[in-house]
Amino acid sequence: MASLVLKMSVSLDGYVAPMDGSSDWITAGDSDDALSWTVETVSDAGAHLMGATTYAVMAAYWPSASGPLAKPMNALPKVVFSDSLASTQWGETTIVAGGLAEAVTRLKQERSGGYLLAHGGARFARSLVETGLIDEYRLVIHPVVLGAGERLFPAPLTIEPTSTTVFSGGAVAHIFAAHP
Repeated sequence: MASLVLKMSVSLDGYVAPMDGSSDWITAGDSDDALSWTVETVSDAGAHLMGATTYAVMAAYWPSASGPLAKPMNALPKVVFSDSLASTQWGETTIVAGGLAEAVTRLKQERSGGYLLAHGGARFARSLVETGLIDEYRLVIHPVVLGAGERLFPAPLTIEPTSTTVFSGGAVAHIFAAHP
């Protein structure tokens, strides 16, 4: 059975998206070692889970992108959760409609070989948190303060720290195991 890993970028003040929805803040603290960590995280996954909004952004960028992250991003099978998306144009992509918890449970049971890697928009990520099906959180804290925006966690949650990696550019990756 596959585990579900949620990878998200988080500001120092706990936001995963600013009020205007921009994403340029996630470059704060970028470094070669942070990129290597991200490439390894994506490369070790068995499938990439995302919502339709994140899919649209990534599908517009990654197929023609270059660099160390492009190959694993394009090679990884993608699962898009959407009740409105009718077709896809980016590599091996499956559209899943309907109940998120049921679909994720089914995917976890069906998949073997690598974890299910979810990341993307705040709304999709919060929905995953609310299912209680996330096995591991990989939160990259960027050295930036957004002041306001959207948070990842809608309610208190107990998680267990398992590792921390400090990157040379100032970002820090914290890995947490979810408590059953």
